[in-house]
Amino acid sequence: MGKKTASEKILKPDPRFGSKVVSKFINCMMWNGKKTVAQRIFYEAMEIIGQKIPDKEPVEVFHQAVENVKPELEVRSRRVGGASYQVPMPVNKKRQLSLAIRWIIGAAREKKGRPMAPKLAEELMAAYHREGAAMTKRENVHRMAEANKAFAHFAW
Repeated sequence: MGKKTASEKILKPDPRFGSKVVSKFINCMMWNGKKTVAQRIFYEAMEIIGQKIPDKEPVEVFHQAVENVKPELEVRSRRVGGASYQVPMPVNKKRQLSLAIRWIIGAAREKKGRPMAPKLAEELMAAYHREGAAMTKRENVHRMAEANKAFAHFAW
């Protein structure tokens, strides 16, 4: 399972905050290889967060938001004797991070009709306060795992 990608070794911390999580986030947000665009959007979002939550460092808000969205458990399909069961399983650290990032970006993109930076800032602040679409997604994943706890003995 422990698949390593080259990107992990060569992923450089982002220029402004010196954080690898931030550069991973920017890379996930990037479309068509336009990294400068993705960086601009992210840093604009950070500035908006800085104005809205003045007593906290924006990058701290970002890290806390990602932490809050990380799922502990998820369901995986498992075929046992002709029937598919949704088996709850713990999520490993790397997958937790990538799922959290994917959900936050997805939730921000779902909001229509505004530039990405304010939408992203809004979603990150919502996640920081343990609310918003990305948190709802996490709650649903946990609820699924909870509901299918009866099949946990299939997890091996």
